[in-house]
Amino acid sequence: MAKSALRKITTAALAPAMAVGAVVGLASAPASAAVWNSCDQWGNTSLNGYTLYNNIWGSGAGSQCIWANSGTNWGVWANHPNTGGIKSYPDSKKVINKTIASLGSLTSSYNVTVPSSGAYNTSYDIWDTDYDYEIMLWVNYNGAVGPLGTSQGNVTLGGHTWTVYKGTNGANEVFSFLRTSDSTSGTVNIKPILTWITGKGWMSSNETIGDVQFGYEITSSSGGLDFTTNNLTVSSS
Repeated sequence: MAKSALRKITTAALAPAMAVGAVVGLASAPASAAVWNSCDQWGNTSLNGYTLYNNIWGSGAGSQCIWANSGTNWGVWANHPNTGGIKSYPDSKKVINKTIASLGSLTSSYNVTVPSSGAYNTSYDIWDTDYDYEIMLWVNYNGAVGPLGTSQGNVTLGGHTWTVYKGTNGANEVFSFLRTSDSTSGTVNIKPILTWITGKGWMSSNETIGDVQFGYEITSSSGGLDFTTNNLTVSSS
């Protein structure tokens, strides 16, 4: 599955270079409850220590709108055509800025409501500050989607069992962890996953973890589908 690091690095600056379909109204988002919403391609705001992004970055995208009650309770309505390629990664980001070695802990809890149709994954996207390494943790996925790279087998880490894939998109290394059973709620202990990666020699423990993002990597959602983050917390020490 083709991927690009550009969607999370300098999306505002890259906007003129990205192709995107027409963006329309907020549609089915719960506007009566939301304190913020946006249908802009790169719409973003900061709430409660988290940064929210609409983040429509892929070519051939359709319409998408994001709403938020807080940085940890938000959702997306998306209507992307049933064509190949990732269209967007609407997400909520928490900045960490600590080296793997200096992290005492890094954990996150999530609770989501996702559609039974469409093609997407619900995932954490974790980056070092130089954007040389991307660690994806897929907690659920549906339809014709798949990770970059080749399978490295299964491993149980951070409270879950994952199938691990290692690859590159040409701009950075990508390590993808796919839960062997889908989950719409749970807690992930991220630090042991990072420690395991460094133990494999894939990256240095001196790398600084910059962003922990959580969102929906959407390939298709024809007709309009809702993705709701009921609750999300990211904690580190």
